[in-house]
Amino acid sequence: MNKAAQLFQKWMDSSLVIRILIGLVIGAVLGLCVPGWTWIGILGQIFVSALKAVAPVLVAILVLSAIAKAHGGLGSRFRTVIRLYIVSTLTAALIAVIGSTLFPITLKLQDMAHGSAPSALSDVFSNLLTNLVSNPLASISSANYIGILFWAILIGLGLKMIARPATIEVVSDFADVITLIVRWIIQFAPFGILGLVFSAVSESGLDIFTTYGKLLLLLVGCMVFNTLIMNPLWSFIATRKNPYPLLWNCLKVSGLNAYSH
Repeated sequence: MNKAAQLFQKWMDSSLVIRILIGLVIGAVLGLCVPGWTWIGILGQIFVSALKAVAPVLVAILVLSAIAKAHGGLGSRFRTVIRLYIVSTLTAALIAVIGSTLFPITLKLQDMAHGSAPSALSDVFSNLLTNLVSNPLASISSANYIGILFWAILIGLGLKMIARPATIEVVSDFADVITLIVRWIIQFAPFGILGLVFSAVSESGLDIFTTYGKLLLLLVGCMVFNTLIMNPLWSFIATRKNPYPLLWNCLKVSGLNAYSH
């Protein structure tokens, strides 16, 4: 094995967090020293686009595969999952409101809004129902997760009822393939972060770290509090079992992918 291959292997064997931090530092230095090298920012655009492209496919295939492979009745389990999902979502929203109230942060953003906001509650429910039954392929391409979950559940139930075991195994294998592809994309996170940080620093200077650093701390703090405190609390209330062994296992296996998305 030549030196280049050895260096690459050492790089891949090192902690992903350390590699991301290295990419962040290099991106900031390049943004200050050579801001005209705009092609470096393409690395960040490619990384973000790849994540946005694969995330809807991953959600769809994982949900329908899990339902197709499930044994026994699904009704009671799904009711519990849906209730916990709603409670957890409302709790996360409440934590975000409290956090933003206690630690207000002002950002100057470009006007990216398209269309108009709903004028009544009926419009919200109308849009929700429309998104729910939108074309499944269009839902995946537009990252319409309401539609993705709806069709994934229906397809998963259909597979569970009439598909042969070999067909379900193929779906399960495809889910494993998409998961592997996500892991490959995550391995390029240091270069994506490098490109994103370069673009931010070259346009706004190091001051960007002051504002966005506070925002990042607030976001991560809210997510950590909801993940490690509130979600286990609701889980314990629903199951009367210690939720942390399963939580640690989930964080170890898929936590990095989830936070990256």
